[in-house]
Amino acid sequence: MHSISKRLSILMFICTFAAILLITLFVNITVTSKFNQYMVDIQNNRYQRIVTYFEDAYKRDGKWTENTGIELMHEAYMGNYCLTLMDQDKNPVWGMNPKEIKKQMSNASMPVKNTGVYRTKTYPIHVHHKKVGYVSIGQYSSVLLTEEDQNFKASINKSIVASAVITLFIIVSLSLYFSKQFSIPIREVAKMSVRLSGGNYHTEIHKKSNIKELEDLRNSINVLASKLKYQDTLRKRLVSDISHEIRTPLNVLQNNLEAMIDGVFLVTTEKLSYLNEEVIRFGKLVNNLNLLKEFESEGAKFHYEITFLDEIITDTCNQFYLVAEQKGIKLQYTIQPNNKYRVFADKDQLKQVFINLISNSLKFTKKGGTILVNLYETDHEIVAEVIDNGIGIEKEDLPYIFERLYRGDMSRNQIEGTGIGLTIVKNILEHHNAISKIESDIGKGTRFTIFFQKTRV
Repeated sequence: MHSISKRLSILMFICTFAAILLITLFVNITVTSKFNQYMVDIQNNRYQRIVTYFEDAYKRDGKWTENTGIELMHEAYMGNYCLTLMDQDKNPVWGMNPKEIKKQMSNASMPVKNTGVYRTKTYPIHVHHKKVGYVSIGQYSSVLLTEEDQNFKASINKSIVASAVITLFIIVSLSLYFSKQFSIPIREVAKMSVRLSGGNYHTEIHKKSNIKELEDLRNSINVLASKLKYQDTLRKRLVSDISHEIRTPLNVLQNNLEAMIDGVFLVTTEKLSYLNEEVIRFGKLVNNLNLLKEFESEGAKFHYEITFLDEIITDTCNQFYLVAEQKGIKLQYTIQPNNKYRVFADKDQLKQVFINLISNSLKFTKKGGTILVNLYETDHEIVAEVIDNGIGIEKEDLPYIFERLYRGDMSRNQIEGTGIGLTIVKNILEHHNAISKIESDIGKGTRFTIFFQKTRV
C-alpha cells in the first residue's frame, strides 16, 4: 500500500515520462524527416548542377571526350558518389569505380545507410533540345551526408535527448514538490481522523494549505473535532445533569418520607404540599424530556392551520402580566398596526415558543427590569422579538444555548430551570421553517429574534 505522496509522485512521473518520450520521438522524427528532405533537396540541386555542367561542356566542345567533365571526379570522390558519362547511345565515355568509393567510405568510418547496395540515377543531357548523352550518378546511400552533416545531425539528436532528460528531471522535482503540497494536508487530516476515531478530541491541524479545497478540508476537520469535543463534554455533562435533576427531588422525597415514617416529622398538609411540589417538578422534567425526545425523533404531531401571530403574542403576554408585576418587571408588547400576521403553523406549539421565551426573560431579568415583545413585518418576512435587559449570556455560551440541559455560566445555573426550554423552542421553530437569532451582552440583556415566512392567502 502506497502513501498518497508516493502514489501521486509515481503517477506524475509516469505521465511526465510518457509525455516527454512521445514529444522526444515526435521531435526527433520531425527534425530527422525535415533534415533528410533538406539534404535530398541539396542533393537534387547538386545533380541538376552536374547535368547543367555537362550541357555547358558539350556546347563548348561540340562533342564528348575522355576529358569532358573529368574535373568533377574530385568533387564526386569528396561527396562519395560516382559519375559515369555516356554518349547518346549510352556507351561509356568515362566513369568512376564504385568500389573505390565504398573503400574510401570504409576508411573514413562513416556510417552510411544501406552500405553495400549501390543505387544509380541516370539523367539525360540536352543541348538545343537534342539529347546528346547521359550522366549516371551512383551512390551507396539514399541521402548523401558529409561528415559535417553527420555531426550536425548527431548534435541535434543529442540536444533532443539532453533536453528530454533535463525536462524530466525538472518535472520530477516539481512533481515531488507539488505532491507534497497535496499529500501533507491530506496526511494530517488522515492522522487527525484516526485520533478522532480513537476518542482523542483535543487535537487540531495548524498547518495551512494554499489550495482552497484542502484548506476547506482542514477547517472542516477542525470544526468537526471542536464539535465532537463539545458533544463529548455535553454527553458527560448531560448524564451528570440528568442524574442531578432526578436525584434532587428523589432525595427530598426519600428523606422527608423516611422522617415521617420514623416519626421525626409530623405528617401535615404543609409537608405533603411541599413533597407534592417536588413530585410536580420531577414530573415536569420527565415530561420535558419526553417532549424533547418526540421533537428530535420527529414523533411530535403538528396540526397546521392559518394562525395569527399577533393573537398568540397578545394572549401569551396577558398570561404573564401578573407574574411580571409580582417580580417588579415591566412587560409590554408592541404590534405594528394595519398588518395581518398570518402564518401556516400549529398555534399551540408556537404559543409554547413564546411562553418559553418570555418565561426565560422573566427568570433572568432582575427586579425593575423591562421585557419588550415586538411584532412587525418586512417585505418578505414577519419578525417577532423578545427583548430583555436581564443578566445576559456569555459570548462563548451563545452557540450552545439550544443544547439540552445547557445552563451556561454559574450565575444562570443558580436560577431554577431544566435547561430544556430553548431546545424545545429550536425544535418547534425548525418544524415551522422559521429562523431564529440570538444576541446578548453580559449585564445588558438578550434579544431573541424569530423570522417567519409570510403566508400568501
